Amino acid sequence: MHNDPPVSREVLSAYAEYDRQVTISNFKVACVIGMLLMPAGYVLDRAMYPDLVSQFLQLRFVSSLVIGLFLGILLTPFGHRRYRMLGVTLFLIPASFIAWMIYASPDGATSPYYAGLNLVLLVLAFVLHWTFWESLTAAALVIVLYAVASFAHGSINRTTIGEFVNNLYFLVLTGVIVITGSYFHSKSRFREFALRFELDRNREALEHSNEKLTGQNVVLENTNKKLEDTIQKLTEAELQLVQSEKLASLGRMSAGIIHEINNPINYAKTGLYTLRQKGKYLAPEQLEEYQDILKDVEDGVDRVKDIVSDLRMFTHPDTEHLDLVDVAAALESGLRFLSNEWKDKVLIEQKLPSAYTVRANKNKLIQLLLNLVQNSLDALPHKPFNNGERPTIWIEGRTEGDHSFVVVRDNGPGIAKENLDKVFDPFFTTKDVGEGMGLGLSICYRIMQESGGRITVRSEPGKFCEFTLDFPTKG
Repeated sequence: MHNDPPVSREVLSAYAEYDRQVTISNFKVACVIGMLLMPAGYVLDRAMYPDLVSQFLQLRFVSSLVIGLFLGILLTPFGHRRYRMLGVTLFLIPASFIAWMIYASPDGATSPYYAGLNLVLLVLAFVLHWTFWESLTAAALVIVLYAVASFAHGSINRTTIGEFVNNLYFLVLTGVIVITGSYFHSKSRFREFALRFELDRNREALEHSNEKLTGQNVVLENTNKKLEDTIQKLTEAELQLVQSEKLASLGRMSAGIIHEINNPINYAKTGLYTLRQKGKYLAPEQLEEYQDILKDVEDGVDRVKDIVSDLRMFTHPDTEHLDLVDVAAALESGLRFLSNEWKDKVLIEQKLPSAYTVRANKNKLIQLLLNLVQNSLDALPHKPFNNGERPTIWIEGRTEGDHSFVVVRDNGPGIAKENLDKVFDPFFTTKDVGEGMGLGLSICYRIMQESGGRITVRSEPGKFCEFTLDFPTKG
């Protein structure tokens, strides 16, 4: 199993001070944003609730003043010691005021101001760089504030329960994304800092070595070789930093992406329902074609929802739980992400028994299959196909005794014999520079080890390449 190296106390101490300084600086920015955005909502109040605009404006200025008070506390020695506690408390100020506005508005639970709770949660989470537990606490408080405001208003009835549940769903969804993004972002920030810390220390060591190398011409050749190896490792570490930042950015963007896609999808679903009800007024000769068109549109909307669901699943923090996972469903999710690369280009044949399952983590199994299929898709264009042969990937499943096997095979150029023992090594790749970092198969190896199984490779150059996943049926 490939684990991260142990972290020294020196790195932990340096990161703690770095995190404190960055968080305090971000806290100041969050205070300024809150003080400006709360009064700016006056325009929305005037458009939505003109009768309450004066009362709401007073509340907004009070909120800004309280936030300003928090900024003043932050500048004190006490604030520097309790900056984490102040961060979560700061979030409660605008969230509580917005919840009170929902309670005070005529619409209650159906007030569009619930979106302001989403905005507060997202903005402060990304500006303050909350930890996992801080994000969890804030998300839970948002849900409680909205529920209390809605029930206290007394607007929950048969007419409004649907919109209340819809609003609550998106608050929960935003909370999940914020918690997940904070979890992975905090880990990514620590890894990035640790790598940069090691890079700086290695560079200092290199500079010290260069001073010693002056005048040592006899050993210059051997020393240069060591320097080249060290520089290569530093370059690889820098590439890891870039990749980690990309993953962190994806986590931060996921909330906005999913929210922006799900809203129009729900509007479309509602519109389709209304159109279906209107169909009964059509002439019989027009009804069949009308219903076929509605079904095509509904199928398209459902497909988009499936894709969004797959994306949300990849951001879920629970990646350690093992369960019986349907291989066909996991493969379908993975292939959706690669649809543009294989449809109408590569034939994919599945030979999986009905309801075939393996004991694994669902998210990691999807990533595992996605990596192997991507590996085949990258290799297939490099082989010329003659005599009617088509680029093909086969995915098969079988059970033998206490083991379940999943086999991914392609008819690409295969792997050279001298490289078979290296394919699972981190950063080993035969691709051109810029086409891959050589981490895909290493990640597959690690995932199989975490599942208690193993992965093997078999290949004949010019004919095929085959990866076999061996999962134990019992934990």
